[in-house]
Amino acid sequence: MTNLPISADPEASAPYMDRLGDFTADYRLLALTAMAMATGAMGASAAWALLKLIAVLTNLAYFGRLSDTTVYLSGHHLQAWTITVPVIGSIIIGLMARYGSEKIRGHGIPEAIEAILIGESRIEPKVALLKPLSSALSIGTGGPFGAEGPIIMTGGALGSLFAQFFHLTSAERKTLLVAGAAAGMTGVFGTPIAATLLAVELLLFEWKPRSFIPVAVAAIVAQVLRPWLVGVGPLFPYLGNPLIPWWGLALCAGVGIAAGLQSALMTICLYGVEDLFRKLPIHWMWWPAIGGLVVGIGGYFDPAVLGVGYDNIRHLLDGDLPLRAATALLVGKTGVWIAALASGTSGGILAPLLIMGGALGTLEAYFMPFGDIGFWALLSMAAILGGTMRAPLTSTLFAVELTGNIHVLAPLLVASVAAFAVTVLLMRRSILTERIARRGQHIMREYSVDPFLQLRVADIMTNPVDTLEASLTIPEAIAYFANTDGSSGHKCYPVVDGERRVVSVVSRSDILRWTREGWPQSSTLGRIESQRELFVAYSDDLVGEVADRMAVADIGRVPILDRNSGMLVGLVARRDLLRVRTRIIREEQTRKRMLHLPGF
Repeated sequence: MTNLPISADPEASAPYMDRLGDFTADYRLLALTAMAMATGAMGASAAWALLKLIAVLTNLAYFGRLSDTTVYLSGHHLQAWTITVPVIGSIIIGLMARYGSEKIRGHGIPEAIEAILIGESRIEPKVALLKPLSSALSIGTGGPFGAEGPIIMTGGALGSLFAQFFHLTSAERKTLLVAGAAAGMTGVFGTPIAATLLAVELLLFEWKPRSFIPVAVAAIVAQVLRPWLVGVGPLFPYLGNPLIPWWGLALCAGVGIAAGLQSALMTICLYGVEDLFRKLPIHWMWWPAIGGLVVGIGGYFDPAVLGVGYDNIRHLLDGDLPLRAATALLVGKTGVWIAALASGTSGGILAPLLIMGGALGTLEAYFMPFGDIGFWALLSMAAILGGTMRAPLTSTLFAVELTGNIHVLAPLLVASVAAFAVTVLLMRRSILTERIARRGQHIMREYSVDPFLQLRVADIMTNPVDTLEASLTIPEAIAYFANTDGSSGHKCYPVVDGERRVVSVVSRSDILRWTREGWPQSSTLGRIESQRELFVAYSDDLVGEVADRMAVADIGRVPILDRNSGMLVGLVARRDLLRVRTRIIREEQTRKRMLHLPGF
């Protein structure tokens, strides 16, 4: 067995510490970044096309004219026949979902997450086409949604389709999918930093240069193209800069708590109404029509609740929306939005959340001792985003970029974190992940350092090791295995020479094979040919690297060598890998008092 091949780290001859780094990125990152630039351009272009399509359909559906000029329905006196407009649009969407793709239902972000987690980041071409069409039809016929959710899904779909033309891994396709999503969001709102953070907090499920840099580049490309496609400057400028007293941040936290409670209540109501739809004795294709009827009736009494409502956001930040109108907007928008989204209509959630949160902040502003109405509306907007999407950093910088006002960064962060804390403590899942959970998938959104990449093999290996001598004959080895039962023996043993160097590994399957097929009578364990490659590791290897090699090779036990001497120093089995998990559980659950005051 002296000619037995040994498999370990392919760069074992190099100094081990020199091969470790803070990140795992390589020059493949440059190729992904170049692809992300193209993806960013596609995402921004898709955002422009979707906004124009919404404008065309709105003009056509409500005013009977062919125009791509952006128009809002607030302030218009609608006729009774307009109640049927959302119903007709919803019926068409139901048909598109049933006979096209059911994945176009809803607001798009859960579908993007699902494609990333279980779909190898592959989105079908028909979804990339039908999702923006259905969303534009929904919003254009009065649906109380925003364009951002669908464009995130559409940008992600374009990134995924682009990636599928190249030889890429699933992880690399995920990067381009998310890059397209970030570019689409930036194209609509002009918020590249928030779009990148949203990708990290909600879509990537990792923070690696391999993914972060291409996504950021795609968002930047979209921001560069945005002036030619959508316009320049912040989408909703706000210049307020209130003088906040030392106790003022406590009130900002109070606004965040109220927004968190609002978010939790809306989420509960949304999925409660969705459960009611599931009990209807009709096919889900017709549910959007029922939701559309609710939207049509609500829009007849208050047209401000229809469409994307970007004009409402401007009024809320300008503080010129009367108290009665803000109350009607809060109640009406919440009602029609819940009914429409629960019915399975296609549309986004960011703009409606901004409107509902801003309306609540407007009401709260009348009781606040400082700051103008727009300030408290903005705080509540950011807070409800942070609580609903469980992304407080994204919501904070989103509000800053959306308004161009960095002076309110601290109160925005306070409100967003407070809302985030409330929803995390009150609800197991967010409005985005609840839908995925109902499809049988679980998502863990907590980011932490991989414990397998923190520990060395020496920390978990078994030592001393039971071994077999290379001079042992085959009959002696068979007798040895025959005399050890399952409780005291192992499934396999390292075979070592006189200097404790590993020459092979003998398992019970080898013994059974030799017993059944025979063996050379004069052979010892050190001389018989092995039918498999010998896998070894070193005591200073990272546990994660060894675990990966064990998984790929389907090996249950690995001899551990000293890197300098090459001598056997330990053994790692699958059960040893579980000790890592045990250690983490102990760190999370074991409480100790480390310091004591004298006399206590």
